Amino acid sequence: MQTGTRQYLTYCLNVHPGEKWSENFEAIRTKALNVRDRVCPDAHFGLGLRLSNAAALTLSYPVQLHAFRDFLAANRLYAFTINGFPYGAFHQSCVKESVYQPDWRTPERVAYTCRLADILAALLPEGMEGSISTVPGSYKAWIRGEADIEAMARNLDTVARHLAQLRERTGRFIHLGLEPEPDCFLETTGECIDFFERYLLDRSPVIRDHVGVCVDTCHLALQFEDPVASLHRLVQSGIRVSKIQLSAALSLVSEQAVPDQLTPFCDAVYLHQVRVRDGAGRVQAWPDLPDALAAGAESGSEWRVHFHVPLDFAAQGMLRSTATLLPPSFFAAVHQAGVAHLEIETYTFDVLPEALRARGVEASIAAEYAWVLSRLIG
Repeated sequence: MQTGTRQYLTYCLNVHPGEKWSENFEAIRTKALNVRDRVCPDAHFGLGLRLSNAAALTLSYPVQLHAFRDFLAANRLYAFTINGFPYGAFHQSCVKESVYQPDWRTPERVAYTCRLADILAALLPEGMEGSISTVPGSYKAWIRGEADIEAMARNLDTVARHLAQLRERTGRFIHLGLEPEPDCFLETTGECIDFFERYLLDRSPVIRDHVGVCVDTCHLALQFEDPVASLHRLVQSGIRVSKIQLSAALSLVSEQAVPDQLTPFCDAVYLHQVRVRDGAGRVQAWPDLPDALAAGAESGSEWRVHFHVPLDFAAQGMLRSTATLLPPSFFAAVHQAGVAHLEIETYTFDVLPEALRARGVEASIAAEYAWVLSRLIG
């Protein structure tokens, strides 16, 4: 939905399980339309697609693409952004580190991303920008040296050139956003700026327009970064902010070495990276929540967990969320920075503790829209 001049808000459809296009379409036909009717029953409603490689291959067929485009028009829907991060299965199986495969060293990631861009170009309304979010290079432990970094930069340049050619051929302007995430090749704002300045910005003239950063506010919070300061640093460095994913991490300040309130948030599907900051400002890191709980931390430390909780999550005991880092002044800074695409992303709904799922996914998403809109409007 349009929230201001050239600014659009959506939610990411990765919250709905589905790896095949038929499953994705069914979620749009039922759940997304339900959310539309709750949020803006009389207005056009934007979609944030999530397409696996298998789904993208199916939707690439002209008959499928034309049928979907007709469906969008008939139902006051439009698509303007795609989550191109998970290539394969993303629900109901052990995802963990495999979500980063194939990474940006591989031709498979290039082909998949170009395919998504071709689909989006066919769906984008005239005059509207498109965005695709993607893996932040790779999982950090997999990168062995300069050759790997150069391979990622070359492949990103290849996609940038494809996006530029697509713009010239179709008139549709699409940009790619690398999404920094804990324990990945790009984790922090500083690492993004360093990578862009050393390997990307001067590589070709099309990079600045077509490759940038997707800022996920949950991931920023894990690094104890200030979201407004991060935005300013990216803009001042000449790096496009392609999209902002509005999300919140779990947080708590615990007097226990092992805060048992976090135990229900352990699951076998996703990585839930943890950062713990003690009273002296030192930060410890763990790759997953069970590892952090096994190790424990100093009493009085602040825990932040990469578990996307609904933006309107209410405090429960010591449990809080980092949504408090997103006041109206944050949204004012987003507007000032000229970021056009905002996407609510709470993909972990199905692995939330049962009490947090009681209202149902559509009602939960609608409540997140209300939370965001109240801050956008002031």
